[in-house]
Amino acid sequence: MIGIFDSGFGGLTILKELLNRLPEYDYIYLGDNIRAPYGHKSQEAIYKYTQEAVDFLFNKGCDLIILACGTASSQALRKIQQEYLPKKFSGKRVLGIVIPLSEEAIKLSKNKKIGIIGTKTTIESKVYEKEIRKINKENNLLIIEKACSLLVPLIEEGWIETRETKMILKKYLRPLKVKKIDTLILGCTHYPFLIKDIKRIMGNKVNVIDTPKIVSEKLKNYLERHPEIEKKLEKNKKRIYFTTDDTKKFEEFAKKFLKEKVEVKKVEL
Repeated sequence: MIGIFDSGFGGLTILKELLNRLPEYDYIYLGDNIRAPYGHKSQEAIYKYTQEAVDFLFNKGCDLIILACGTASSQALRKIQQEYLPKKFSGKRVLGIVIPLSEEAIKLSKNKKIGIIGTKTTIESKVYEKEIRKINKENNLLIIEKACSLLVPLIEEGWIETRETKMILKKYLRPLKVKKIDTLILGCTHYPFLIKDIKRIMGNKVNVIDTPKIVSEKLKNYLERHPEIEKKLEKNKKRIYFTTDDTKKFEEFAKKFLKEKVEVKKVEL
């Protein structure tokens, strides 16, 4: 099975695209809604939460997990891959979103002006800037980052279409627009819920990277390059959902977004 982990609802944007592009596989989704958002928590706490999620999903039969959470990807992925997996789950894989989005930004940017929005923890870590500069050896990039701390709580509350959210989003994006960036990374998987408004505010001269599309494309390529992992994955079109918080709220949100019936079980990590 393929595990999808997020601090809350954001990973559903990734899952939806995976169900469109790779519908044959079995998926388990885990949302740690009770502890969301992760964006203001310490690196130690985020690593602990991510490790607990990884344990849970592997013990449920996953062979591959996607950290469909920008904060978990930026704060915990490397340590999970380098230290935790070799000791406890050798042969299994955990993937994140930072490298795929960084590679896409470099490819799309013509004027070498890249903007990044994310949670406070992600932006302060400079993980995207470090990765982008590692990939792009030439020191010719202008990278502008902006923490958007209020967006995840608003999305988790279902305030996606409200006037207040649109006003806050516009205020967050203004500094990036003033700097005339040509490419924008959505460094949190909650943000694609707002992608229409983000594109409208930034204008048609800015490439707003479609996170779910890029992550699904990269996963498809990864499975083609790693048949030893791909052959372990069941293909029964099974979908299983877990949350650490209110199952009814999760079901209502997921059903509306995925446009299909969703049954959710509550779990303690």
